[in-house]
Amino acid sequence: MIDPLARWAAEGEKPDYTGLLSFAGRPYTEDPAELAGVDVAIVGAATDDLVSDRPGTRFGPRAIRAASCPPGRHLAAGLDAFAALNVVDFGDAPVIPADPLATHAAIGRTVGEVLDAGAIPVILGGDHSIAEPDILAVAARHGPVGLVHFDAHADTAGEVLGVTRSHGTPMRRLVECGAVDPARYVQIGLRGYWPDEAVFAWQREQGITSLFMHDVTELGIDEAVGRASGIVGTGPAFLSIDIDVLDPSVAPGTGTPEPGGMGSAELLWAVRMLASELEIVGAELVEVIPTAVGSADITALIADRIVRELLTGIALRREALES
Repeated sequence: MIDPLARWAAEGEKPDYTGLLSFAGRPYTEDPAELAGVDVAIVGAATDDLVSDRPGTRFGPRAIRAASCPPGRHLAAGLDAFAALNVVDFGDAPVIPADPLATHAAIGRTVGEVLDAGAIPVILGGDHSIAEPDILAVAARHGPVGLVHFDAHADTAGEVLGVTRSHGTPMRRLVECGAVDPARYVQIGLRGYWPDEAVFAWQREQGITSLFMHDVTELGIDEAVGRASGIVGTGPAFLSIDIDVLDPSVAPGTGTPEPGGMGSAELLWAVRMLASELEIVGAELVEVIPTAVGSADITALIADRIVRELLTGIALRREALES
């Protein structure tokens, strides 16, 4: 295992812009044998072969790592997640450009190696089609999972542009194959003009809960998160965050931007709360395009902070369970 901070050990920290690129300067390994004793492993899933609009999410994992800053104490939570948890960067899954089936298989294998070591995988996408191999790998070890899904779009279409495997279809495929328990599946932040009523009718038949953006506005983020937590309840749960749940004024770097979304403070708080309350066994952050016009590193920076809130929530939950 490589420690990117080793040469700066005497200083206590290193400058963000130097050294090996790993998430938050965490130790880096691609050897599953070195995952023993690890609590959380960061995995990159650098693919965007199945997008329906703007490409570029394949550059997301690298940009999020580059935007990540050194560990530190969370000023609101009063806890440093990196001190409380053993977090490593497990590198990127060996994706194959233009071969989505081989790419998904590679992502599933890599995520599975993390799970088999007893660690929680946190996957950096990549487009939202990676939800399928991510959650299939988790469900293969934990059984059907509850799911909290932050997104502007439902991603439960039967097909997109005549294609059944797409970044707009993974959640339907996961429900239909039994990997996601629809009674424990909550969507938060839906808005815009897609999908059509037939898709939402199918969702209602399955028992999926949809909290549209207007619901979040009317309820308030506290109540929305409380409802989501209550519906998912006890048992293994997965957290899927599409960066386009945020308003494009704060996260412009995404493939299908939809105005009228959440603010970053709302989402950061919501992720931390849910991770502190639910039994998170896996999570993903998807659809970051760092090369988009107007994005620079703004969207990647928010993505980094979302992962940090997730880790802080996991650490808070463990601290509460151990006390």
